[in-house]
Amino acid sequence: MLEQLAAVILPVVVIAGIGYAWSRLKRPFDNALVTQLVSMIGSPCLVASALTSLHVQPESLGMMALATILVFSGMFVLAFAVLKVMRLPMHSYLPAVVFSNAGNMGLPLALFAFGQSGLALAVVYFAFSATLQFTAGMSIAAGTASVKHLAKMPVIYAVAASFFFIVTGIQVPTFIANTLEILGGLTIPLMLLALGVSLGSLRVRSLPRNLFLSLVRMIGGFALSFLVAWLLDLPPMARGVLLIQASMPVAVFNYLFAQFYNRRPEDVAAMVIISTLLSFVTLPFLIYYVLAAQ
Repeated sequence: MLEQLAAVILPVVVIAGIGYAWSRLKRPFDNALVTQLVSMIGSPCLVASALTSLHVQPESLGMMALATILVFSGMFVLAFAVLKVMRLPMHSYLPAVVFSNAGNMGLPLALFAFGQSGLALAVVYFAFSATLQFTAGMSIAAGTASVKHLAKMPVIYAVAASFFFIVTGIQVPTFIANTLEILGGLTIPLMLLALGVSLGSLRVRSLPRNLFLSLVRMIGGFALSFLVAWLLDLPPMARGVLLIQASMPVAVFNYLFAQFYNRRPEDVAAMVIISTLLSFVTLPFLIYYVLAAQ
């Protein structure tokens, strides 16, 4: 079991650590370029490749989609209630509490823990998370709603095209499948490197409050995903993937939106750092739990 835990966790820690060291050594790293490459090319190709190249039943993907929607609905309610009690502005803190790092950390963990089949389920969660974050999350931070962002998200079209091939049973041409696999392969290492670089440049402030909100993000996500998995009677792999994705730390994109719209970016940056550091402590227990349940 220790070997399994190391095989899942250490690649994530090592690659993110390389990004952190790169940042501390003041080496050039164009975060904006990497974000564009991952968002516009890498992630859509990874989603399409994972969904179309594996023998995962459409019913399993549909159940994972339902579970993801229920978890996010619960997180929105939980975050709203906590912030209301604490009298904190929703536009600054709500996205950070709701949206986990399902891409940078969740995808590689699901891949290393459950293989390609687990990755296919994880990208369902990631696709919903990315869609909500770049629509609802961005709108909350901006203080105004906009549906234009949805039409500009390549991952939406990747999911739609993938489900067409899954439902019809049509085989994706080999040259397209190979292209998607190569381009999708960029995503996970770039995400982990970008995570490390971001951690090297952010700072911690207002520790007690941001520590509490970080715990709400991670413990709340775990509790809600555990409840949803139990209610839907998910099979062990889907249950494990859902628990991993929902228990991840605060997504780095929350900081980028907070910085762009001037929504207390220092506090959101602190939540990213605190929750990520906490995750390195909780990951062994989380991975042990989901692997032992197989």
